[in-house]
Amino acid sequence: MHRLPAAAVAVLLSLGLSPAWAAPERIFLDDMTSAEVRLAVKDGKTTVIIPVGGTEQTGPHVALGKHNVRVKAMSAKVAEALGNTLVAPVVAYVPEGSIDPASGHMRFAGTVSVPESAFKSIIDGAARSLRQHGFVNIVILGDHGGYQPALKAVAASLNRDWSKTSSSTARAHFISEYYAATQTTYVKALRSKGLSEHQIGLHGGVADTALSLAIEPSMVRPDQLASAAQEGPSGGTVGDPRLATSVLGQLGVDAVVSETVLAIRRAVAAPR
Repeated sequence: MHRLPAAAVAVLLSLGLSPAWAAPERIFLDDMTSAEVRLAVKDGKTTVIIPVGGTEQTGPHVALGKHNVRVKAMSAKVAEALGNTLVAPVVAYVPEGSIDPASGHMRFAGTVSVPESAFKSIIDGAARSLRQHGFVNIVILGDHGGYQPALKAVAASLNRDWSKTSSSTARAHFISEYYAATQTTYVKALRSKGLSEHQIGLHGGVADTALSLAIEPSMVRPDQLASAAQEGPSGGTVGDPRLATSVLGQLGVDAVVSETVLAIRRAVAAPR
């Protein structure tokens, strides 16, 4: 049976009508069947987000998967705001430093690192796969600062290749505004609340911790906030997370989502 377009289903639901065949709207590819994805693309959902996270330490107080959880949740919010957009599985394995000898975050237990070449190949393959299935706008969002240049390079390489095919309408969009919002608008908002640069921090401070609290509170260990502040860089924290709250974190969520949505709309509307 043919599925009604999402807009038609929404109208029926607004009228209190909920026919058995009105399938729920899904955003994550992980939750969809192949047939559902094919129908979604046919119905006009031709934009897809590749969310890139990472598995790294953030001191004794934030779980290793913070980037993965955050980028998935905020990608969903972005997709909902855009409409006609789906979200691919999160890329959880990213460059985090040399493995042996250990450097960067690899100095702390639980961090997982992969070579940049392997990382770029994964993003490239994921984007090409999605293009093959009919997606026209492949959006790449990264929650971690270290690999932003790599994501930009992959998108540029994809577009060079796809531009050589006259029949291709697909484009890759690296959206730097997603990560930039956490370093600019969000930080300014925290300063306006009276927080110092040290408290806001560069890694694991108020900014980082509060953003995780706003997205998924279970990722944060409240009983370890004081330890994180005391241990500092030796324990993996650059900042002081003790004043972090979900309310402060919501400032970051709002900034990231709103600025990312605007950036994607500009990118999609730009001439090819």
